[in-house]
Amino acid sequence: MGQFRGIWAKSEGGTSRGITIKTMAQRFQTSQWLPYPVELVFAFFANPANLPHLMPPKLNVQIEDARIEPPPPRPVSPDPARRFRSIAAGAGSEILVSFFPIAWVPKRVSWMVRITEFEWNSHFCDEQVRGPFDVYHHRHFIVPEFREGQEGTLISDEIEFALPYGMFGSMGVALVLKQMARTFAYRQKRLPEILAVAARQAVKRG
Repeated sequence: MGQFRGIWAKSEGGTSRGITIKTMAQRFQTSQWLPYPVELVFAFFANPANLPHLMPPKLNVQIEDARIEPPPPRPVSPDPARRFRSIAAGAGSEILVSFFPIAWVPKRVSWMVRITEFEWNSHFCDEQVRGPFDVYHHRHFIVPEFREGQEGTLISDEIEFALPYGMFGSMGVALVLKQMARTFAYRQKRLPEILAVAARQAVKRG
């Protein structure tokens, strides 16, 4: 179960000699509920190495470099099967990835993001350090939620971004929103399959 929503909102850019340049700040939101415990889901997303598995193959996302800062101490679950020892990127971590933004253009784009907030089994946030956007903030909310008496996790993503080049860049907004919708649709399709495997492995470790 998932949903996508793109919202357009105007914001003012810089001024020069009395001329105000308008840029477009954009928001993309999506959510998905899955019948897996929050400890499993959050641990999966907190490990940057799992990112390429959630991205469409056409993008060919690769992690080029990563400087990982430790997160706060992980809460200890009463269930041994949920006491994961996986890598987690805490606040201050920086991850450099590269990908092909356009399938028919054979040029990789580099993108570095920094984790700015991290709270176990609640949320983490990242923002662009350098890359294709003028502004990029991504908030990942991963919280426990019961539905019809079944334990599960609600994953919500909120992305705020702005493209460079002012009004000229705004002409590419529709294309970016469409690409984001496709990317998250692929992720929502893949997640149940990946987490099913992760859950079985966790049971074996427990």
